[in-house]
Amino acid sequence: MTSGDAVRSAKLSRATGETSVRLELMLDGTGQTTVSTGFGMLDHMITLLAFWARFDLCLTCSGDMHVDAHHTTEDVALCLGRALREALGDRKGIARAGWARVPMDEALADVTVDLSGRPWLEFRGDELLPPVMAGEEKDVWREFYKALASAAQCNLHISFQYGKNGHHLLESAAKGLGLALAQAVRRSDDRMPSTKGSLD
Repeated sequence: MTSGDAVRSAKLSRATGETSVRLELMLDGTGQTTVSTGFGMLDHMITLLAFWARFDLCLTCSGDMHVDAHHTTEDVALCLGRALREALGDRKGIARAGWARVPMDEALADVTVDLSGRPWLEFRGDELLPPVMAGEEKDVWREFYKALASAAQCNLHISFQYGKNGHHLLESAAKGLGLALAQAVRRSDDRMPSTKGSLD
C-alpha cells in the first residue's frame, strides 16, 4: 500500500473534570457529519467546517455547560486539531497550504491555513462580532480557533473583512476553513512539502 492509498483517519477521546470528548475523523470522506457538543452554535460551525472540507466526522462532547461554553469549545477544538494532525501522518504528498474567501450574505471572511507543523493563529476583524452570540461571549470563537491551530500544529489566519450579522461572519469563516483544509490536505505525490525536508 502506498502512502497515497493509506486511509487517513483518527479516533480519539479526551476526558477531564470539565469535558468528555470522543471523535472519529476521516479526511478522505464525503462531508458526512454527526456533531453533538451541547452548544448548538458550535455544532453548526463544526458541521459546516467538516462538510466543506469533505471530512467524515463523528463528534460528541459532554461538558460543563452549566458554567458556560468555554471549556466545551476549547476542548472540542483541541481534539479536532489533534485528530487532524494524527490523520495526516507524516504529511508527505499533501498540498500543505490552502486559502478560501466565502461570502455569507453581507459578511465576508478570508481564511488561510498552512499545515506547517508550527502553531499560530491570527484572528483579525473580530471587532465586527457582537459581544454575545447564542448566549456566549464572542471570545469563545477566538479560543476555539486558537486551540485548533495549537493542536493541529498549523498556521491559521482568519480575517473578517466586513459584515453586520455575527452568525453570518462565523459561518463565512467556518466554510472558508473547510475549503482551505480541503486544499491543504489534498495529496498529489509522495514528496515532503518543505524545502527543509521536514515539517516542524
